[in-house]
Amino acid sequence: MSARPQLGEFLQSRRARVRPEDVGLRPGRDRRVSGLRREEVALLANVSVDYYVRLEQGRAGNPSTAVLTAVADALRMDDAERDHLRLLACAAPPVVPPKAGVRPQLKAMLDAMQGVPALVVDRLSNVLAWNAAACEVVADFENPQQRNLARVYFLDPTSREYYADWPTVAQDAVALLRRASAEYADDTELAALVAELRAASPDFERFWISQNVQNRSHCPKTVNHPVAGQLTFSLESLQLPGDGQYVLTYTPADAATRERLAALGSRPLSGRS
Repeated sequence: MSARPQLGEFLQSRRARVRPEDVGLRPGRDRRVSGLRREEVALLANVSVDYYVRLEQGRAGNPSTAVLTAVADALRMDDAERDHLRLLACAAPPVVPPKAGVRPQLKAMLDAMQGVPALVVDRLSNVLAWNAAACEVVADFENPQQRNLARVYFLDPTSREYYADWPTVAQDAVALLRRASAEYADDTELAALVAELRAASPDFERFWISQNVQNRSHCPKTVNHPVAGQLTFSLESLQLPGDGQYVLTYTPADAATRERLAALGSRPLSGRS
């Protein structure tokens, strides 16, 4: 999963979505491509056509920040896409970090958050630690087969009904893996996970090849719990510096959710399924 081929694929996907008229160019006739041609991007970015072609082919060396900014402007990229472009164009991707356990203090913090489902995940969406409320709301993490959120979202058939906005949940999970693949281009474990999900889930394949990226650190989350009914949360994703880990917290968004979650907590732990 080398970053350079990904760079070309990403640029081609962004180029395909921009129409000439969107950027003040005349469409012309006999267009064989959807979106912009390479020479049109080069014109808008003020670089030579040859250079832009080499950039898409991963043969442009180390493009400067100014060039990447100009290309991003030409292709109307948002902030998340610009960050992704810089990662893909990085000359020396960072070394894949070694696996690290969850600090005992962090586990104690999760356990103390009795009214808030909380868990720790790594860059591959592996669940490393969780509290009891997370087992009731997110997945039955006591089952090792449930300890990867991407697999839960795409391979567990109950997830589509469980998450009220499953497409958004699923696309956010793909975006996390897409970003990890750009940041750690030589991550063989990530490559294996992506290959597994692409083969097993047509939806994952569709979201993956779309090349869409976003860095959402907070969003609403609504689930249809089989016992408690509809629960609404505010999801926060907090990246831990240096660990390649994220803390996810599900704060109840209304009084009804708080009451229903408290009632779930008084039952023997059973998991959401």
